[in-house]
Amino acid sequence: MSLYRRKDSSYWWVKLSPIRGESGPLQVSTGTAEKRKATEFHDRLKAERWEQGKLGAKPRRTWEEAVLKFLDESAHKRTHDRDKSILRWLDSVLGGKYLDEIDRTLIDQIKATRAKIATQSTANRYLAVIRTVLRKACYEWEWVDRVPKVSLFREKDGRIRSLTPDEFSKLLSELPPHLADMALFSVATGLRQANVSQLEWSEINLELLHAVIPSEKYKNGKAHPVPLNEAAVEVLKRKVGEHPTHVFTFRGKPVTQVSTKAWREALIRAGIDNFRWHDLRHTFATWHRQAGTPTHELQRLGGWKTLSMVERYAHVAPEGLQVAASRLDNALRGTLWLRLKQRETDHDSLFTNEESGGS
Repeated sequence: MSLYRRKDSSYWWVKLSPIRGESGPLQVSTGTAEKRKATEFHDRLKAERWEQGKLGAKPRRTWEEAVLKFLDESAHKRTHDRDKSILRWLDSVLGGKYLDEIDRTLIDQIKATRAKIATQSTANRYLAVIRTVLRKACYEWEWVDRVPKVSLFREKDGRIRSLTPDEFSKLLSELPPHLADMALFSVATGLRQANVSQLEWSEINLELLHAVIPSEKYKNGKAHPVPLNEAAVEVLKRKVGEHPTHVFTFRGKPVTQVSTKAWREALIRAGIDNFRWHDLRHTFATWHRQAGTPTHELQRLGGWKTLSMVERYAHVAPEGLQVAASRLDNALRGTLWLRLKQRETDHDSLFTNEESGGS
């Protein structure tokens, strides 16, 4: 039996001959100091490697192996740090398990546990990471033949809160100048808070009236072109010369916080409740829909990834569909509608004749 001790470890170790595709023998820790458990580990591993070498069976991969490969491949992602935090917590539940041991029952237990600790939305983020890792292991890396279904909690539609033009004017009058400029630019362009506060002059072309937020700074991972309207340009002209690199500054330094005491107190003085900085983006979208901007144009203006994210604002301007609905009037006038109107006219004439004594 190729079971041995090492001076630098309290665990038993296994050494097995190489199989097809390996350049040297496999040496691995059993993870236990008990010889009986180490022997069981040795025998199981040896049998698995025989199947791999002689029968071409896939080697069993662990959750840890999948996590390391996933993190390596997703290092460029904007959510990389968040994913690492989630995976650290999941290690307490899935660590040490083979991928084929992760089944629907275990995932449902994780789902219930996370929902109790935080919210269903937070639980969904954990479940989404599990699903992504498992799907990559199956469909991209071909480490396993199938993966369990991962069902997420059904979430409510996202919160939509916007201001009327009068409310926004009141807010601007109460904000300090640097926040008022940022708020006005936010509603004029629909940019998220981070893209406004981190906006640099190198991203702006005032001659061509547009800005470009680079892909590494934009949420959906793609560069976002921003056409600049008159309001946005006026804000930028006021900021020229204040700082060599950044557009929005306070006391000579780039702005890092917007939801400050000054912001909260301005909301109170303006009589505005339940309003966050991100709701300026909702205000941008709501005003566009009320002005008749089509969904596909608003999607491009706001840089939303899917149309469904923009359709949340459809309800704020149902009158915008009136023109579309009226396009059938000409066609209907020559068909059933005309007949019904004629029948109504005949019916009214009949009653008129009866009342006048006509036959």
